[in-house]
Amino acid sequence: MTDTEFKKILWDAAVKLRGSLSAAEYKYPVLGLVFLKYVSDVFEAQADVIRARAADPHHDQYVEDASLRAELVEEWVKDKSFYEADNVFWIPEDARFGKLLAQAKAPGIAHKLDAAMASIEVENPKLRGVLYRDFGRLELDNGKIGDLLGIIAKMKFDPKEHTSRDVFGEVYEYFLGNFALEEGQKAGQFYTPRSVVQTLVEILAPFEGRIYDPCCGSGGMFVFSERFIEAHGGKKGQAVVYGQEMTATTRKLACMNLAIRGIDYDMGREYADTFANDQHPDLRADYILANPPFNMEWNPKDVANDKRWVYGTPPAKNANYAWLQHIISKLATNGRAGVVLANGSMSSNQSGEGAIREAMLKGDIVECMVALPGQLFTNTPIPACLWFLSKKKGTGKNGKQDRKGQVLFIDARKMGAIQINRTQIALSDEELQKIAQTYHNWRGTVWSQNGYADVPGFCKSATLDEIAKHGYVLTPGRYVGAEDVQDDGEPFEEKMARLSAQWREQRAEAARLDAAIEANLKELGYGG
Repeated sequence: MTDTEFKKILWDAAVKLRGSLSAAEYKYPVLGLVFLKYVSDVFEAQADVIRARAADPHHDQYVEDASLRAELVEEWVKDKSFYEADNVFWIPEDARFGKLLAQAKAPGIAHKLDAAMASIEVENPKLRGVLYRDFGRLELDNGKIGDLLGIIAKMKFDPKEHTSRDVFGEVYEYFLGNFALEEGQKAGQFYTPRSVVQTLVEILAPFEGRIYDPCCGSGGMFVFSERFIEAHGGKKGQAVVYGQEMTATTRKLACMNLAIRGIDYDMGREYADTFANDQHPDLRADYILANPPFNMEWNPKDVANDKRWVYGTPPAKNANYAWLQHIISKLATNGRAGVVLANGSMSSNQSGEGAIREAMLKGDIVECMVALPGQLFTNTPIPACLWFLSKKKGTGKNGKQDRKGQVLFIDARKMGAIQINRTQIALSDEELQKIAQTYHNWRGTVWSQNGYADVPGFCKSATLDEIAKHGYVLTPGRYVGAEDVQDDGEPFEEKMARLSAQWREQRAEAARLDAAIEANLKELGYGG
């Protein structure tokens, strides 16, 4: 059985048990139990790690005398510090998955789960206020909760395997993605499709420094940033992540997602509205990745004189340009940002948005625009685009090519080679690399491989003068032009003769089909 098949079996089984609960309600207890299973497995395996170190002559904790070693090990496996030293969460005995599984069919299992989660939070400050503790309020009977424990018990996370954390991450992400498909439009509050996040990460290349997401959902931007660092030879901890989320339950998902992967994070003091209650007022980030709610209504009256609105006060009907300017205000001297927005943000002139966009372009803060294909998102059919912003477009840390006064346009609308289901597609790895490599070649970054050249129908480096002629509209299709049609070498007259013959053959075949249908109808007594 493949990993994908295993995850699908777990998912299908879990969904069967949810009864009348919506996906929005059900995802929190399911992901909470997946989390509990993982931390319990890792905790219990740590005792074997402690014993092995005590018996290893090459380890600092080696104890030569066998009887003394046995005595010390029995103390050490009960010592919290031996777990914390390896970033293993301390799990109280009554909160361990195996003990709870043994009581799965007992009355009151829901309340025991709540108590278990509460005790884990008490023992691990990083998890306080993070874990799901509402099993007792679920509209599920104890039997179904017990069955759910049995399903989650099939997951095995063996820390001796270096991939155990990755396996948990894959299961967690798989479940998040499937809940997003189930929830439809509401899913955008917590989940950004993998290929969209990967595009942002591959272009920004957040290798080290401070990474920020002002509307972080379940933390996917941070997870993929960490993967990028590891894939390119970096070490855990060389980037620090800062996030904010306005929904309490989604903030908990993010904290669980990051904590389990060993990613240090600062999610602020509490869940809060980014515009009205910024949890990181003094932060200046090296990289910002964000997927704010599309075309969100908000109330700028509370912050009408806000210093963030350098390029103009955003309209109340739509927060797109509020997000962009908040993000710009958070960039460090060499900072760069990637933002997912609805396509309308590239061309709207309503309520002063066109003037704000013009001011941003004249301020030379816009670096690259990418038009994405439709059907990438589970929560909206609205086509989306990626804005890339940069505080320093000249030569230096961000690239060898001086791109002041220029914007790169990439039209990826024809991409999306992977069909996830009837209504959703995804970008293939090859398509992701083509988009990202085009940017890096254009900018001359450390990731560049070849020189940059415009490709008709796909990419174009445009000057601000050219953009001004288009009324400061940033839709890539206006700039990249039509795709070149390669000459196949066939003479025009021969091609026309061949196509005419094909057309006549198709017409003849259609006539034969019509005659056969008419004959069948007559045989059945229809027609004259």
